[in-house]
Amino acid sequence: MNNHLLERTIGHEFADASLLELALTHPSYALAHKCQDNQRLEFLGDAVLEICVSRVLYERFPKLREGQLTRRRAALVCEANLARAARELGLGSFLKLDRGEEIVGGRENPSILADTMEAVIAAVYLDAGMEKAAALVDLAMGTYEGGVQADRDAKSALQEYLQALGEDAPTYEIIGQDGPPHARLFTARALRADGTELGRGQGARKQRAEEAAAQMAMQRLQEGRHA
Repeated sequence: MNNHLLERTIGHEFADASLLELALTHPSYALAHKCQDNQRLEFLGDAVLEICVSRVLYERFPKLREGQLTRRRAALVCEANLARAARELGLGSFLKLDRGEEIVGGRENPSILADTMEAVIAAVYLDAGMEKAAALVDLAMGTYEGGVQADRDAKSALQEYLQALGEDAPTYEIIGQDGPPHARLFTARALRADGTELGRGQGARKQRAEEAAAQMAMQRLQEGRHA
């Protein structure tokens, strides 16, 4: 698909069109066609996204403390919110996937969409600098109200829950890693300070696997409280 339409949608015409091409190249396509994928851009985009969102939250909410700002940022940059933004911008239609990923619905896969959103942010940053990247982040985040709707990410919620019981903060351990390099699936577990397992979860990144483990732990703890 012609990327000029996407450029109009995101509000940036690339001086170096190859950056956008790279941002849209999923590892499955790169493996099949022996070319570069978007994972390095995704890594950079993650950092650019965090600083852009952090700056907006810092300026917009002067009365919030560090922990509150951190939780709002986590809710805004989570996989679900990034995937939503990617869908609204139509990134899935422009993705370069191999046939296998295409068949299994890769264009609608939340993890792939979230990663692509980060890669495109990085591509804009490299092409035109931080202010242009910040404009795209603003477009992706909308009103920045996602952080209000989910003011506590799962890991923070679990930590606060346990500390309210007089316990130490939980720890996390990655106990599994499956799948090919372009489609890793990590398994994590959340542990009490004494080593007792609270919950397990999976995700395309270690951080997301830990979040899933924390969610499972919270669910179990709350079910046990009401049992």
